Formats: sequence, C-alpha cells, structure tokens
Amino acid sequence: MSTPDDTRTTPPAQLPRATVRQSRARCTALFLTTTAAAAASLLLPAALGRAVDLLLAGPGDGRATPWVLVCAALVLLLAVLDTVETVLSATTNARGTAWLRKLLTGHVLAVGPRAAGRFGPGDLVARLVGNAAHAGTAPATAAALLAALAAPLGAVVALWLVDPLLAAVFLAGAPVLTLLLRAFARDSSRCVARYQEAQGRIAAGLAEALGGFRTIAAGGTAGRETARVLRPLPELAREGRRMWQVQGRAAAQAVAVAPLLQIGVLAVAGVLLVRHRLSVGDVLAASRYAVLATGVGVLVGQLSGLIRARAAARRLGELLEEPPIPYGSGELPSGDGRLELRGVSVRRAGRVVLDGIDLVVPGGSTLAVVGRSGSGKSLLAALAGRLADPDDGEILLDGVPLRELTRDELRGAVGHAFERPALLGDTVADTIGLALSAPSREQVVAAARTARADTFVRRLPEGYATLCADAPLSGGEAQRLGLARAFAQDARLMILDDALSSLDTVTERHIAEVLFRPAPGSSRLIVAHRVSTAARADAVVWLDGGRVRACGPHERLWQLAGYRGLFAAGQQRDGGARRTSAAAPDGEEWP
Repeated sequence: MSTPDDTRTTPPAQLPRATVRQSRARCTALFLTTTAAAAASLLLPAALGRAVDLLLAGPGDGRATPWVLVCAALVLLLAVLDTVETVLSATTNARGTAWLRKLLTGHVLAVGPRAAGRFGPGDLVARLVGNAAHAGTAPATAAALLAALAAPLGAVVALWLVDPLLAAVFLAGAPVLTLLLRAFARDSSRCVARYQEAQGRIAAGLAEALGGFRTIAAGGTAGRETARVLRPLPELAREGRRMWQVQGRAAAQAVAVAPLLQIGVLAVAGVLLVRHRLSVGDVLAASRYAVLATGVGVLVGQLSGLIRARAAARRLGELLEEPPIPYGSGELPSGDGRLELRGVSVRRAGRVVLDGIDLVVPGGSTLAVVGRSGSGKSLLAALAGRLADPDDGEILLDGVPLRELTRDELRGAVGHAFERPALLGDTVADTIGLALSAPSREQVVAAARTARADTFVRRLPEGYATLCADAPLSGGEAQRLGLARAFAQDARLMILDDALSSLDTVTERHIAEVLFRPAPGSSRLIVAHRVSTAARADAVVWLDGGRVRACGPHERLWQLAGYRGLFAAGQQRDGGARRTSAAAPDGEEWP
C-alpha cells in the first residue's frame, strides 16, 4: 500500500503526470503503436493512388500488382495495430487506475479520520472508485491523443506533397477547426467538473443512508431519504445533458466545416486534374488525405476523454492536499503508561471544542471521562491516542510528546476499543489479532477469553476461522471482539471510547474486573456513560462544554448535583458503590 512518503512526492497538480510516469513503458508502446497506425493510414492513400494510376496506364502488364499487395499489407497492418492498440489502452487504463487507487487509499488512511470528516465516506468512495477510474485513463488517452494529431498533420503534409495548392486550400479553413476544438475543451471542462461533483454528493448521501438504514426503516422514512439522496440528480442530469450538448455541438460544427474543406480540396484537385497537373490516382489520394486532415471526430473523442480524466484528477488532488499525520523518530523509554495533557485546545469550524485541558493519568491507573453529549469526550479520547492532533497544547506518554514518536512505536504503545468497532480482517481471528504483526492462536484465544468472547466465537460455524462477513454478531458481541483486539495488543495505554455500552451487565462486570484491577505496566482512559463504570475508576474527569468542570474520585464528585445529573435516574443507585479511597494511586494528586 502507498505510504505517506509516496504521496509527499506527488503534488496534487502533478498527479496526471505522475500517473503517466507509472505507465511510462506502456504509454510509450501505445504511442508508437498509434503513431505506426497513423503512418500506415497516411501511406495507404498514396499506395492506392499509385495502384490506380498503374492500372489505368497498363491494365494487363502487371506493374500494379506489387502496389495492390502493398495496399493489402497496409490494411492488414492497420487491423493488427488496432488490436494491439485496444489491448494496450485497456491494460494501461487498468494499471493507471490501480496505481491511483493504491496511492490515494494509502494517503487517505494516513490522513486518518480527518479525511472522512472533510469529504465524508460516500464522497471518498466516489473519488477513489469513480474518479480514479476516469483519471486512470489519462496516460492512454494522452498517448492516443498525441498520435491522433499525427494523422491530420501528416495528411496536410501529404496534401502539400501532392500539390502545395491543395494544402493551402485546406489550411485556409484550419483556424475554424482549431477554434471549435478550443471552445469544446473550455465548455466541456466546466460541465465535467460539475457532473463529477454532483456524483460525489449523491454517493455521500447514499453512504449516510446506508449507515442509518435501520433508523430509516423504523421511522418509515424511506421515501424521504430516497428523495434526499437523489436531490442532486436533476443537477447531474442537467450537467450530463450539457456535456452531450457540448460534444454534439462540437461534432455538428465539425461536420459542417469538414465537408466544406474536403469539397474545397476536391474541387481544386479536379481543376488540377483537368489541367493535367494531377493524375487520377493523385486525386484519389488527395480525397483520402482531405478526410484524414479533417478527422476532428477522433480528436473530439480523445480530447473529451482527456478532459474527463483531468477533471477527475483535480478531485483526487484535493485528497492529496489534506496532509497525512506526521510522525517523529523518537521511541518510548520504559514506563507504565503515564499520560499527560498540557493546555490542550481544539477548534472545529471556528468553534472551541476543547479549551485548555490539563490532565494527568498516572501509570497503572484508570481514568473515566464523563460528560453530556457534545462535551468533547470522544475527541479527548482521540487526542490521547493521537487519532487527532490538538490545535494548541501537548500530549505526552511516559514523558515523550506523542508527535515525536514513530508510527510503530505509538501504535504499539496505545490500544483502542470503540463503541462500534470495525471488524477488519478476513476471519474472526484476524480481527482480534489485527494490531499484532504475527499473532499466535494462543494470543488470540487468551484475548477473546479476557473479553468474554471465546464462548460465542466457538459457537460460530467455523469458530475463530469464521469469515467476519458470515459471522452473525449482535452489537454486544461485536463490541467484545473490539475489546479482545485491544486486550491482544497489551499496550501500555488502553483507550476505551464507550466500548462497554452494548454489553449486558454480567459481561460488563466480568470485563470491568480486568479493566479496573491494578495494572502496574498499563494505564486506561475510559469514556463512560454508566455510573457503575465511573464508580470503579481510580478517578473521573467531568467535561462540560469542552472544559474540565471537576476531576477526582467518583465518590467525591457524586456530592455534586450536576455530576449526579449526568447519569440516568435508574442508574443512580449504582452510585452507592462508592470508592473508599479519595487519593490518586501511586501517591499522585489528580489535577
């Protein structure tokens, strides 16, 4: 997969050129093939004209036979070259598209959640699938376009060789064709860009709808959601019609101009024939060269494809403009997972989401983060594991700023579990051992047992070898697999972002016994919504409006009415399980 280093060497503006470089050999072969086909097309009229003249001069003397054979050989060569061109174009397009998707997928994953936040999952998929396919045709289209120019230019030269007057007649009308192509390129570029943008909006809406299909079904809002997703469809249709109108207008104008030029060339050739300056074969060759010289239709098609590819490349370039997460070269010293947040602030869309957060999670301890929806809990958890970076302040793990750590060092030291874990990997065993380079079965099974997942995994059709796509899992079971993945990593800092929310009370109690027991070499930061979770933690930080409103042991915070109001009325009785120690572990004071 592409790495961030790959993307840094490919500036967005140079993406089409970089795509061509990746298929340099095939593009060269394609260019040579199409150029050879253009050369054969230019030689064929001359050979036909010579054969006709010899046949008219001496029908039975056999002098025309070699030229007839030359014509047949040229026709056969054109057929072979056309086949080779088709194969080369298809394979070059496929390789270019594959390279772009690999490059952009690696870059998007290196950027992290910020990419989905800016573009949205649906639009990202549309760019990486549809736009990459269009942009991937740029190398083959560019090579074919350059070769396609050879035929009209060569035909003009051939007309000049037949008689300079014929070339002069054609060139008198050539500026009109040039203006038509220029207007087509300008108008088509605007239409294609708006068309692809509308496609992206439809894809984004569809991804949102698929993510909430159960809510849509439960609410009976399928009709309204369909209308919402397809809201850009009229614009898509309008821009699609404009593209065809622009291309049709260019073709119609070319059809109107090209015959006039051909007729002009033939008329002058006829006059020269009468004056015995040209032979019949010369007139035949001139007529074919006039057709080749006015081959605007081929140029329009190639130019249209190149315009679509460049418009798609611009949309892909927007992804490359989003910088990946930079990593340092530092390593962690030996430690027990002490986490520090110093003056951490985050702004989103001009709004302060977290404001001057100062926290310390002593090594081997557990900190619960509570607060109302929108208070910044999940963002704080993301910052602690460097899934996002603060705008101000610094975050340290065992005294080392997270920004200074290498990717492997950071990701090996911090484990995550989420409310809705993504079950990545082919099998259940793969998804549990995802964070390990070479997980053993013993590690996978031990982690599953710790997360209380081993029993239901063994009941699956193939046990741990069951494909994730074939595993019928409830929300709680999927959450336990996510917890097992975090346990398998055995990191010095474990971050749980509401990762216990779907568990039944019995399972939660068993897992809590593991999470909240003393762990000298590991600390834990847990985003919590249940009072029982907060009560078990060594300390609780209460976020309110992006600020730390209070921090300390649960039993002390429980004296505050606002803190008690965070939890549902039915859970308040669980607050009776107060912790008896108000001091932070290891003799440290909680901020």
